[in-house]
Amino acid sequence: METFFKSHAFLIEHTNAPIRRALMDSIDWSYRMIGIRGPRGVGRTSFLLQYAKENFDPRLRQCLYVNMNNFYFQARGVVDFAGEFVENGGRVLLIDQAFKLPDWRNQLIECYSRYPNLRIVYSTTSVQDADAENSELNSLARTYYLHGFSFREFLNLKYGTHFRTYSLSELLENHEMIARSILREVRPLEAFNAYLHHGYYPFFLENHNFTEALLKAMNMMIEVDVLFIKQIELKYLERLKNLLYLLAVTNDTSANVSQLALDIGTSRATVMNYLKYLEEARLVNMIYREGDTFPKKPAAVMLHDSNLLHCIYNSDVSEQRVMETFFTNTLWRHNKICRGHRKNLYTINGEYEVCVCEPDRRVKTGHKSYAVRYGIEMGSGNDIPVWLFGFLQ
Repeated sequence: METFFKSHAFLIEHTNAPIRRALMDSIDWSYRMIGIRGPRGVGRTSFLLQYAKENFDPRLRQCLYVNMNNFYFQARGVVDFAGEFVENGGRVLLIDQAFKLPDWRNQLIECYSRYPNLRIVYSTTSVQDADAENSELNSLARTYYLHGFSFREFLNLKYGTHFRTYSLSELLENHEMIARSILREVRPLEAFNAYLHHGYYPFFLENHNFTEALLKAMNMMIEVDVLFIKQIELKYLERLKNLLYLLAVTNDTSANVSQLALDIGTSRATVMNYLKYLEEARLVNMIYREGDTFPKKPAAVMLHDSNLLHCIYNSDVSEQRVMETFFTNTLWRHNKICRGHRKNLYTINGEYEVCVCEPDRRVKTGHKSYAVRYGIEMGSGNDIPVWLFGFLQ
């Protein structure tokens, strides 16, 4: 136990999150069991450590961070350890990478049952195993999702600003006023291309090669999160990676599942399952037409964010593709986005129709019909600059 407290104190001392994540204020920290889900690279570990640093003096030993990568927990589990922590006055146990723990859900449930005065905050991957849906943990834990940086967070970090988020309806109805308030402080287009290239994943802040770091995270998402959790045989790893590459290198986002199946040497049904796994890992987004859902064929498959596009295939990706990738990434979390029946057209929440397009393209707009344009700083009427969607909740 002493070793873990020393490690905790060292990590807290060296934790310096340059920006406070919006999720920190969205969580009801009074819950006894809280889950933080998210893909690799978005900062789950830093998030847990920042919470501990903000709220607990490490000298009092009321809060403890532990990582399930530690071989100690592979051999002994976490239940008895949690009991010893409580006996020594512990109140909050932060369990990082909980899914690495054998039978982790049942161990957390047992902790919840045995130690009523202990609060547990655990982090896990966005990929779900076969037992996830029917687990008792679902009824005990309040689960939250940590995503990569929004463009708003990127600007706040870069310029030291404190821009707030906006709902979709606020943005559509008041985009001119919102844009003016932002333009009084920064010129967003000066930072937008940098964000599209490397601003989504927090490790751009580290003194490393961003592309190499992202490639490493992507490989871990597939090799560990998908293969390990979905129990896929190692011999099929090449197919998964080839599929992701093929989705990245084509500017046609329409998903030709039959051709993809032929290209990677498997069946259409397997391709659809692979796409679902890649979506759970936050490597792709599947966009359907209104009324369609999985396992039907999606109308479009896009990489999850524009950083991935630049990382996998950075020589000839079209600006249109990058902007549509950014746009869909800003919306999928809290809104239902569907593919329209014309090129570059989307419907949002079954209510709004949006065309993502270049500045000079002629687009018919009207009541609840908008043109979202890239390359412009200010919009007017139903023409909205695409960068502003990076301020959505």
